[in-house]
Amino acid sequence: MSKSLKVILNTLAMVLVATAALAADEAAATLVVGPYAAWATALGMGVAAGLCGIGQGVGLKAACDGTARNPEAGGKITVTLILGLAFIESLAIYALVVNLILLFVKPLGA
Repeated sequence: MSKSLKVILNTLAMVLVATAALAADEAAATLVVGPYAAWATALGMGVAAGLCGIGQGVGLKAACDGTARNPEAGGKITVTLILGLAFIESLAIYALVVNLILLFVKPLGA
């Protein structure tokens, strides 16, 4: 199947699903989304924290290897490591914010 046909079919599927979702009344949507919001936030934050932890571990391992191979570059490696760890941690914080919004916008079927 060609790439353009896949794109067209995916776009068509998304449009049809969005139309059905927007056509639902608010009471039915609350009952469907509410109870699953807690599970979605727990799963989303767990995945985000786990993957960010793996990323930080890999970055720290590479920095230790780089410092061991070239001790004179330790200062530059440390600065780059701290900057990279801050970026990775900001990804986890963004995931937390998105998960809190998901949890409190539709609070457990209220």
